[in-house]
Amino acid sequence: MKSKLVFIYDGKCQFCNKFAELLELKSGLPALSIMNGRENLPFLKNLFKDGYDLDQGAILLKGDEILHGAKAINWICSQIEDPSDGLLKILSVVFSSTKRTNLIFPFLLRGRRLLLSIRGIPRNIFS
Repeated sequence: MKSKLVFIYDGKCQFCNKFAELLELKSGLPALSIMNGRENLPFLKNLFKDGYDLDQGAILLKGDEILHGAKAINWICSQIEDPSDGLLKILSVVFSSTKRTNLIFPFLLRGRRLLLSIRGIPRNIFS
């Protein structure tokens, strides 16, 4: 039996929303559920206390294991086998490589932070 997967993302980030939507609707990962971190602050606060900050990237709960940031994106993209969406297919190819993910991920974080700043939304969801 496969482990339950919970992908936690920043619901105020348009990039994160699109990726989460694609994962939920088109990834073909049956055990995957999606959680908007900003709408689940009590749950997220416990993760934050343990050092998992959405400002540093999405969080993936994989059974008892927690993957964060680039590791979360890399793992989930490496699990997508035949996505039914062109963009998700590209993302899964690009981010299924650990090396590419580690290279590109810092730029994704900067883009997210810039977008939130332009929209006047605090990066840290607990501020």
